[in-house]
Amino acid sequence: MHIADLGNVQLHYRIDGDPDGAPVVFSNSLGTDLRLWDDVMPLLPKGLKYIRYDKRGHGLSSLPPAPYSMDDLVDDVESLLDLLNVRDCLFVGLSIGGMIGQGLAARRLDLVRAMVLSNTGAKIATPDVLATRIAEVNANGIEALADGVMERWFSRAFRATPDLAIWRNMLTRQPAMGYVGCTAAIAGTDLYTPTSGLRVPVLGIAGDEDGSTPSDLVRETVDLVPGSKFELIRKAGHLPCVEQPKAYAAILSDFLRETGHI
Repeated sequence: MHIADLGNVQLHYRIDGDPDGAPVVFSNSLGTDLRLWDDVMPLLPKGLKYIRYDKRGHGLSSLPPAPYSMDDLVDDVESLLDLLNVRDCLFVGLSIGGMIGQGLAARRLDLVRAMVLSNTGAKIATPDVLATRIAEVNANGIEALADGVMERWFSRAFRATPDLAIWRNMLTRQPAMGYVGCTAAIAGTDLYTPTSGLRVPVLGIAGDEDGSTPSDLVRETVDLVPGSKFELIRKAGHLPCVEQPKAYAAILSDFLRETGHI
């Protein structure tokens, strides 16, 4: 684990796999940290360089004053990848991480040669809905939203398991200002135009029980990019890499091979 000092923010990041391999970069959802990908990592092909990081205001990264913009979040990962001398990565973004990936690919095609848009959209929710969530967290903390978030994140079957507590605890232990700041970034973002201009290989992944970014939204977003692919994972919600890591890893591994990243 490492900290990248980018001046206005310090990002916690981790590199696994072959340090000389082709880079694969993972960007997490709102309210989670880089452990989101723990169960997928051992199932992925050898010989690649896997980079994970915590967004500003999440995990072990620093907590700049909120609110944040999507440009801030794209700036952060752009600066991190420049610091690490990364080029031509395959970017895997889930939820807000997928929005960050879309913004990065539109800005820096030298950094992104292919992209996985997982459980995300070019636009997520409405400003009014997100403003209500921000107000609730400011008034009562993340705990006030936690049960509703778990319903949107996970399938009914997963919510009946003891493992639900891991993710509920991860959510509620994120800094409230970081959660609010990134929620504000989502509320202010519409990527339909820049994403429709992308011409890189794109794979969309959705869960059939996702209450945050339904499969139709994911499909609509990846369809903006000519030649894109779409995969639906059954019995999974907003975080299929948690509920169905084997299925998720298999889909991602196939895409790595199809794009010539291995």
